[in-house]
Amino acid sequence: MCALLSIATMVAASCGGNNAQTSEGESKRESIELSGAGATFPLPFYNAVFEEFHTVNNDVVAYGGIGSGGGIRNLKDGIVDFAGSDAFLSDKEMSEMKPVVHIPTCMGAVVLAYNLPGVNELNLSGDVVADIFAGKITKWDDARIKELNPQAQLPSQSIIPVYRSDGSGTTFVFTDYLSKVSKEWSEKYGVGKSVNFPAGQAAKGNPGVAGVIAQTANSIGYVGSEYAFAQKIPYATLKNQCGELVKPTAQSISAAANGEMPSDTRTMITNSSAKGAYPISCFTWIVVYKEQNYSNRTKEQALATLDLIEFILSEKTQGITTKVHYAPLPAKAIELSRENLKAITFNGEALKK
Repeated sequence: MCALLSIATMVAASCGGNNAQTSEGESKRESIELSGAGATFPLPFYNAVFEEFHTVNNDVVAYGGIGSGGGIRNLKDGIVDFAGSDAFLSDKEMSEMKPVVHIPTCMGAVVLAYNLPGVNELNLSGDVVADIFAGKITKWDDARIKELNPQAQLPSQSIIPVYRSDGSGTTFVFTDYLSKVSKEWSEKYGVGKSVNFPAGQAAKGNPGVAGVIAQTANSIGYVGSEYAFAQKIPYATLKNQCGELVKPTAQSISAAANGEMPSDTRTMITNSSAKGAYPISCFTWIVVYKEQNYSNRTKEQALATLDLIEFILSEKTQGITTKVHYAPLPAKAIELSRENLKAITFNGEALKK
């Protein structure tokens, strides 16, 4: 069940009851293979985590960054052990599949990466961003952009918005933000993993969008912050709900999570009212079935899946987040997640005591 993925990182995993660490002279048990697919947004974090995980356990995980929508489809089809998604499942989506558990794995930021020769700093506000992607603001020297950037030499060039062509949790996060800051966007285009962007150029995955922006002058697009950093593409400073101009940092992303969290962890933190919060911050989740006996999976695979999740929630692993330009989970998210893991079963028997 792990032979379907085109973009795979081979890694190992463990930290709980399936632990394969042995004393000197003992051999490790056979490797268990796990597969996952979904969001590209957390892929750099997952790569780093899975490599670290490899030193702890003999199990192997293949993860394909095919977009959140594709990952959920693969989980529905029963061909992966877990899905990665930047968008939690709606009540309607959850009613169309067997019961699932959402486990947040880290926090991150969606940034407005841009390619504007001669402009190294760019300030934007939510209403301006919404109107750019709605095709209402079409020139870089538009009066509203100039007002936010009085020192910048903005060219009289057409703006080229870049957006995702695939079903994407990053698109869900971005359009959730746009719908909160623009009534017109909310009414005309709405929130979704795929929406009908009225203007611009489409590209597949966060890497695809980042690549198009890097190669296209006068373009702007939404990507996970790590992708803008990796491509050395500048990204905008955004005005938050408090009127502060904020860059995405571990501190400003974490600030967006201040507040209550539902027990199932399904929550959006875009356009946070918290002081110092970066306005397009989000959680990303691993989604697994509550009942792990499906598609001829073994109990050992189910235990290995739980071990993988517990490793991601560990303090050591959460410490990796800031090294790859994400932010660690708040304590409440980890507490709720560990409690929710107790609901996972195999043949109706709880796997975590």
